[in-house]
Amino acid sequence: MDAAPVKRFAKFGPYEADLRTGELRKHGIRLRLQEQPFQVLAMLLATPGDLVSREQLQNRLWAGDTFVDFDHGLNTAINKLREVLSDSSATPKYIETLPRRGYRFIASVEFTTGALKPGEKPEETRAAEPSAAATSPRATARALLLLLQAMYLIFYLITLIRHEFIYPSVQGLFGRGGEIVTWVAIVSAVAGMAVRLFFFSGIALDQPRIGHIFLRVFIPLMLLDELWAMSPLLLWRELGTGLSLAAVAALAWTPFAQRTLVRMMYPELEAKAA
Repeated sequence: MDAAPVKRFAKFGPYEADLRTGELRKHGIRLRLQEQPFQVLAMLLATPGDLVSREQLQNRLWAGDTFVDFDHGLNTAINKLREVLSDSSATPKYIETLPRRGYRFIASVEFTTGALKPGEKPEETRAAEPSAAATSPRATARALLLLLQAMYLIFYLITLIRHEFIYPSVQGLFGRGGEIVTWVAIVSAVAGMAVRLFFFSGIALDQPRIGHIFLRVFIPLMLLDELWAMSPLLLWRELGTGLSLAAVAALAWTPFAQRTLVRMMYPELEAKAA
């Protein structure tokens, strides 16, 4: 008598957990998740809707770690899981906390065995083929978004280093306002550097919530970027009228390009907005 097929894949919402390889994907894109948080997830997925006690988790995953702070380790693993799943302990979609007892997976789960369908290639063959992730639009969008953050950082840094040239440029253009524009440039450059360093690090490390944060602050960020889009006008004598206006137009478009790139990186945000 043949043995029952082993359940390999657990699908819930936009996520798919490969219980054999310890990988978690969202819309087919692999997410970064350490081994221990994934093992906690696997235990919760094994009995959806049922309580998994803290004692069960300790005996299964921390049994040999005599000197490890179990409570801290488990809380850290659960927090990392919720971060990756964009979940919340206050309003859980996937992992519900039962205080002092344990946790329960509350979303519906669909299990599959990973058996090959007609015409499907085995995993070894797929692994030998060029990786789709390496040439995916998401990888390109991420690289372009990092370059744009770096561009703004360079703008701000140059402004802070050479701010003494702003006053004579403004005075030469308008005959007044040089001091006000200089201070606006310095203050906005300092604020802009902090914001861009935050997004640069988040995108570089591929933090799961960075796209959501970007879209939440898009309006004030766009206003800051549109203010800086006027900066080529200060160099109109050196660049010429045509090139200065072309640079203004390109910089004015950049905030919307960033929003498009963020939505390419995180397609689930587009689906949620719809």
